[in-house]
Amino acid sequence: MLKKVSKLNNGLKGEITIPADKSVSHRAVMFPSVAKGRCIIKNFSSGADCHSTFNIFKQLGVDIEFIDDKTLSINSDGILKRSSTPLDAGNSGTTTRLISGILAGQNFDSVIIGDESLSKRPMKRIIEPLTLMGANIESVDGHAPLTIKGRKLHGVNYSSKLASAQVKSCVLLAGLYAKGETTFTEPYLSRNHTELLLNYLGAEIKTDKTSVTIKQSELEAKDINIVGDISSAAFFIAAGLIVPNSDFIIKNVGLNPTRTGIIDIVKRMDGEVNILNQHNDSGEEVGDIKVHYNDSLKGCTIQGEDIPRLIDELPVIAVLASQAEGQTIVKNAEDLRNKESDRIKCLVSELTKIGVNIKETSDGFIINGKTNIKGGAELESYHDHRLAMSFYIAGLIAEKELAINGFEWTKISFPEFEELVHKLV
Repeated sequence: MLKKVSKLNNGLKGEITIPADKSVSHRAVMFPSVAKGRCIIKNFSSGADCHSTFNIFKQLGVDIEFIDDKTLSINSDGILKRSSTPLDAGNSGTTTRLISGILAGQNFDSVIIGDESLSKRPMKRIIEPLTLMGANIESVDGHAPLTIKGRKLHGVNYSSKLASAQVKSCVLLAGLYAKGETTFTEPYLSRNHTELLLNYLGAEIKTDKTSVTIKQSELEAKDINIVGDISSAAFFIAAGLIVPNSDFIIKNVGLNPTRTGIIDIVKRMDGEVNILNQHNDSGEEVGDIKVHYNDSLKGCTIQGEDIPRLIDELPVIAVLASQAEGQTIVKNAEDLRNKESDRIKCLVSELTKIGVNIKETSDGFIINGKTNIKGGAELESYHDHRLAMSFYIAGLIAEKELAINGFEWTKISFPEFEELVHKLV
């Protein structure tokens, strides 16, 4: 699908409610599915990835149904059942990595498959710690399909070289079934939705700086209200800061401190964002974000402990940085090369086509602003939803119309994206 985007002249104004957080939506299906009891999950994500998780747990014998398009009912005895057919994770790396931790401790075997893109993403990062816990996992040179032969697990003390919420969550979920204690330590604190939700559901879990320890636990079913996705809000935050005359509010955004790197970077760049109505819901911080256009953004350096808190937002931050005075440097983000695409290479390639002064480095990129985005080109999405939406935001300030090839991939994470843009126009 070729999507054409034209410059906006009158700014973005009004109010939108951002869709459900995908990270929390995945977990809000997985964790109650292995708990005992019935619960209601409100504001579930409409993204295809989260529906892959829903379908897999239904396949594993959980009584899980949609009450309406955003509300789920889950009724479980806490025991999963073997599927006679492979579990299809689609395009979802989150689904694959997290359920591997759960399936490793079952008393049956499972096979996880995915689409072409998922089958290229690295799984050795979860296979290694799970194997140390006693798991038996077969892969295709460290990639899906994964054959997981369920068995009894034992706790480990694992230090990860990578700050990764997916690897951490996988190990903690395996720890639910493992004898003894399981401790996971990472170099920087990655998003902690797993820790918060497991604690909310009664797991024996404790955190100490960048380490988290879990004991074999039985979860209890509780209703969950899912907050809005700050990774989705990021596209609108960037748009509001660079589209002249913009002034609007984004409602119901998750403000988990391990996810608000985008807010911190915007403030570092002298962008105008204000948090309103902040409160706690189902263990997560949530609030509204007011965004106002700013024509005096400044470049900055993004590195180290910044990266785990905004890894998914870096493509649209690149668009934002193109409109900032001076240089923006992104370092220590080499894991961008292992996403739905090699996001560093692809981002640099496509933004260069429309006049952005961006240089690829081994672990990130360097942008020199301020750039007049030319447009007048066809950009490739590389089957990557975040690249497609980032290029769309660039198109809102481009001198000439630009086109995005493969825009349908936005349905993976954010099918309401363009509808919400139009609501603010």
